[in-house]
Amino acid sequence: MSAAVFLSFSCLLLQLADGQLDYTSQGQGMQLRGDFSITGLFPLHDTDGSSDGFPALVPCNEGTNNKHGFHLMQAMRFAVEEINNSTGPQSLLPGVKLGYQLYDICSVPASILATLDVLVQQHEDPSTPRAEGDADLNSNRGQKEVAVIGPDSSSKSFTPASLLGAYLIPQISYAASNEMLSNKYLYPAFFRTIPSDKNQVAAMIQLLVRFNWTWIALLGSDNSYGLQGMLSLSQEAPHHGICIAYQGVIPSFTPDKVQTMRNMVESIQSTQVNTIVVFSSKSKLRNFFPFVIERNITEKVWIGTEDWSMATPVSGIPGMSSIGTVLGVSIKYAAISGFEEFEKQVVEASMQHTEEGSNVTVSPGEDCLQSIDLYSLARNNFSLEKYDITSSFNVYKAVYAVAHALHQALGCDAGECPKRSVYPWELLQWLKQVRFSLDNMSVYFDVNGDPPASYDIISWVWRGTEWSLRVVGSFTPDPVTLTVDADQIEWHGKRSSTTVPLSICSPPCPKGHKKMLTGQHTCCFDCQACPAATFLNKSEPTICQPCPLEQWALPNSEQCLNRTVLLLAWDAPLSIALLFFLAACLLMTSSSALILLLNLNTPVAKSAGGRTCLLMLAALTAAAVSSLCHFGQPSPLACILKQPLFIFSFTVCLACITVRSLQVICIFKFASKLPPAYDKWAKKRGPEFTIFLVSAIIVLISVLRVALNPPWPSQDFDFYKDSIVLECSNTLSPGAVLELAYVSLLSVLCFSFSYMGKDLPANYNEAKCVTFSLMVYMISWMSFFTLYLISRGPFTMAAQVFATLFSVLAFLGGYFLPKIYIIVMRPQMNTTAHFQNCIQMYTMTK
Repeated sequence: MSAAVFLSFSCLLLQLADGQLDYTSQGQGMQLRGDFSITGLFPLHDTDGSSDGFPALVPCNEGTNNKHGFHLMQAMRFAVEEINNSTGPQSLLPGVKLGYQLYDICSVPASILATLDVLVQQHEDPSTPRAEGDADLNSNRGQKEVAVIGPDSSSKSFTPASLLGAYLIPQISYAASNEMLSNKYLYPAFFRTIPSDKNQVAAMIQLLVRFNWTWIALLGSDNSYGLQGMLSLSQEAPHHGICIAYQGVIPSFTPDKVQTMRNMVESIQSTQVNTIVVFSSKSKLRNFFPFVIERNITEKVWIGTEDWSMATPVSGIPGMSSIGTVLGVSIKYAAISGFEEFEKQVVEASMQHTEEGSNVTVSPGEDCLQSIDLYSLARNNFSLEKYDITSSFNVYKAVYAVAHALHQALGCDAGECPKRSVYPWELLQWLKQVRFSLDNMSVYFDVNGDPPASYDIISWVWRGTEWSLRVVGSFTPDPVTLTVDADQIEWHGKRSSTTVPLSICSPPCPKGHKKMLTGQHTCCFDCQACPAATFLNKSEPTICQPCPLEQWALPNSEQCLNRTVLLLAWDAPLSIALLFFLAACLLMTSSSALILLLNLNTPVAKSAGGRTCLLMLAALTAAAVSSLCHFGQPSPLACILKQPLFIFSFTVCLACITVRSLQVICIFKFASKLPPAYDKWAKKRGPEFTIFLVSAIIVLISVLRVALNPPWPSQDFDFYKDSIVLECSNTLSPGAVLELAYVSLLSVLCFSFSYMGKDLPANYNEAKCVTFSLMVYMISWMSFFTLYLISRGPFTMAAQVFATLFSVLAFLGGYFLPKIYIIVMRPQMNTTAHFQNCIQMYTMTK
């Protein structure tokens, strides 16, 4: 680019020295005198702008006519005419006429040279004499440009924007969309009426997301428009889960680039993508698509930018109807009232001018500044298409923006505008503040010099070889909103096809399966099921994350569920039944205690142990009450009392039965062998001391256990994957095992002493009753511990309550119920005589 500037500037200096430079480019219609002049930069011809690969100024008339550029230029002339004649939407500059100077910028060097010409005019002294023969133009030498409209592309805009910005000369481009031009530090005087490419990139990204096209190819032309667009889209795509399988730059067409383009087409085929995003100017792209058609690439989705998606030079390529579906982003269509009639008048006027009568004056140095006869171009009668009208409206808005800024700078609100000088830098400040409406469309510039952005989403429609456009949606960037009617899209030219084409590397993973990347692209992966207790977070699809401790998940889950809390709730039906059972046990123990208390001096009560019976019944009552600690959510107090209270109570009961059995055996079997020892033990309160000692030992064990390793409410997360067991900790701790071992040993002693008295008189023979009670007691607790090892649910907790109450009932029913039966139902057996008779019969048998 710097070489182009240098060559253009050299050409300009040489012609200044020779007096050959013609500032007005006298081709008919290219210049209009006025109080304030606007420069217009339009591509009236197409050239490659280079010679042997080096930047050089190629004569524009050697290129082909550019009908689109012609319509853009006519839009500027039409807008100026409307403003001058006050026939437009508003009367903006009464008493003041706008002029223009139009340049043919067929190449980048031509664009730079036109910009330098504008700068020279800004600093030229009007009194400087011109070359001989130019005296008729001296009257216009004082007219200076207040603004520049153009150029037509980003590539042609960078250097002019820098040069004009250095002198604060406003520049409004109608087609340069590169987002780098929004940088006000580099381009302080640059404005545009076409949205920045960053909005176009956002629209394309949203379109890809809308149809879930995540495996794409990205092509761009080798100019600033294509390269910057590719860069922006490739940077944004990964944030939306889009993978770019292939990126290619479309070069300028030369014979030595043919193989390069064919290789690009083959690369697109090899990646097996079905969606190709093409960020390219139409001039570059029209030389690429023939190679796509040559390779018979069909049934692809092509997403185009606003520069080529509506352009007939691209759609008119033979065979384009076979490439698949073309979706594009385009500037919203807006018609210019009266513009078509104006162009018809221009064509009619051009027909009245012959080559001999046109009086076109051409400067000798037209290699630098082109002198184009506008009427000779108009004789071509170029067709005016929808795409031309849409782009022309951007030129139309640019001219009106300058007019509105002049209106404010001159202070025309009071009536006729005063004729005074307005400097470009002065106009620049007013341009930043303009806000008006054209055809119900708001026109203003933001802090970056960009206009409000909105796009149409278009689809190509083919009817044989007839091509047309269909608007299928719209996009606005603030807020980001994309609406697309997919039913209006004819996929791959098939009217009845409603199936959206796929463009993915790997099919989506089933629910709850993580992605295992198989390459460098995140879109290519294998799927693996997430195991139980993990879930797939959609924001991190490659990791199965563990569930929080309070939650669980089945295999293949995308979310965790709260665990079920397992406890024996007070209001559960099973709990209510157990509470009734507990009440019945307490009623039975209390009633039995009352009956024994009232008959404490009877032989049956004495043979059962006398006052010791009341202690046993109290212990059984306390054992039954300990079952209340199993209901509801565990509390610290319940955990501390639950097991020790039952163990202690049952130990007291077993100790009483054991001592009573020992007494009976000693009396009937060992009294003659150990009379001094037994008498001494019996008379010195040996039975009471023995019961106390046995009970004190279990109390000591329980206290040490609670002190050294206290049980606390705990949550068991390991036994069940989907539930939380609310229980007390240290249920099977060494202290608890020692307690159970102690009770078991006492149970064995109790059973042994009772069994030894199996042949004693019936009134003193407790072997059957105690055996039955101990059997029920042991079976109940063995059943519970077996169930506890395989289950921890509410039923298991209920089983522990049931084992506790059943143990109480076993001793109550096996030991006390026969005695209560005799006391209540058989009083004749509750006499001293009956007992003595039983003893005598036992003695006689011995």
